[in-house]
Amino acid sequence: MNKKLELISNYDFELKETDPELTEILDNFLSKQVFKESILSDKERLIVTLACLVSNQSVNLYEKMIKIALDIGVTPVEIKEILYQSLAYIGLSKTYDFIKKTNEIFNTLGIYLPLDNQSTISYENRLEEGYNIQIRNFGKDFIDNNIENCPDGQKHIWDFISSYAFGDFYSRNGLDDSLRELISFTFIMSLRGCENQLRIHAKGNLEIGNSKEKLVSVITVLVPYLGFPRVHNALAILNEVSEEKK
Repeated sequence: MNKKLELISNYDFELKETDPELTEILDNFLSKQVFKESILSDKERLIVTLACLVSNQSVNLYEKMIKIALDIGVTPVEIKEILYQSLAYIGLSKTYDFIKKTNEIFNTLGIYLPLDNQSTISYENRLEEGYNIQIRNFGKDFIDNNIENCPDGQKHIWDFISSYAFGDFYSRNGLDDSLRELISFTFIMSLRGCENQLRIHAKGNLEIGNSKEKLVSVITVLVPYLGFPRVHNALAILNEVSEEKK
């Protein structure tokens, strides 16, 4: 697959005309440094990039990148699953416009909506199924301790996490467990002030088999979109968590 599709000069001709020096800097950084340091597949790279753009509210760049993602084989279902899962991490107020924009793009490209149903649970068993997914990803002791020791009047939030974040979304088809944890890591890394949650999901990624090297690659390919302060925060947390796991 031609990774040059993601070079800004290939999709933003206006910027290439108005800011040719900047375009050259970005193209060189991506093609000569960033891509060479990543072990992610093209598809994985585009999936975490889309997740990052959604989390950072970059609608215009998302609109351009979604077409590149489709060209390299990211499916419409996978794109919708990124958006649906983002609700648990950035909320409806930030995801809503991206769902609308994605539907517009799909309609323009002749992608019929609604897409095939990906749900695997019912309303009645979503709490149990979500709890089981949390145990699988983070360990029974960790989940049970947090539920049992939460302050009075706050247990319903943990029920929300189990039933909504994990039951309603993580249990769906369309993305495998590995990709779901990678994009959760991406959503949280892209936010500010969520280091505690990033630490949890760094552990979750390692627990389900995403290697430290793979997470470093996620961080690496997102440097151009995030900047270095959040990248350094993520690396520090990942290094800390991986040392604890040894």
